[in-house]
Amino acid sequence: MVVLIAGASHVGKTALAQKLLEKYQYPYLSVDHLKMGLIRSGNTELTPTDDEKLTAYLWPIVREMIKTAIENNQNLIVEGCYIPFDWQQGLEEKYLEQIRYYCLVMGESYIRDHFADIKKYANIIENRLDDEDCTVETLLKDNAEVLRLARLHRVNYILIDDRYEVDVEL
Repeated sequence: MVVLIAGASHVGKTALAQKLLEKYQYPYLSVDHLKMGLIRSGNTELTPTDDEKLTAYLWPIVREMIKTAIENNQNLIVEGCYIPFDWQQGLEEKYLEQIRYYCLVMGESYIRDHFADIKKYANIIENRLDDEDCTVETLLKDNAEVLRLARLHRVNYILIDDRYEVDVEL
């Protein structure tokens, strides 16, 4: 089985991936790590802020990695901002049957009521070298857009609104 965890920055994708790794012993791939490896190695001219271009560049690579994992009967968790909402394109039914997709979205009230906690837990799994761009306004804007696109594309999403209780059963 392959588990895809998508969503805006700071919603807890990596924390959920780590939780699932500990619970199910499934390894996980951070698409952000792949992105930085390709950027730092000079294999792309893209920069960490080229979000749309990075999705178009990274997703075909990640999609083929997912196919390879499924073909080899291997479990894998893939998490990151660069999983497109039309992720199913290019995947035949035999692959889709083996994939579970979850998009994490923080609601407006959660962001407003828990912004200090969001910032506090931003480094719980990975160290963010520069987190100055994370503001209430950017979180509200980014999560509203993710929710709009999740609904538009009719993908599975988990809305975090009152308390942060994100768990999935595989």
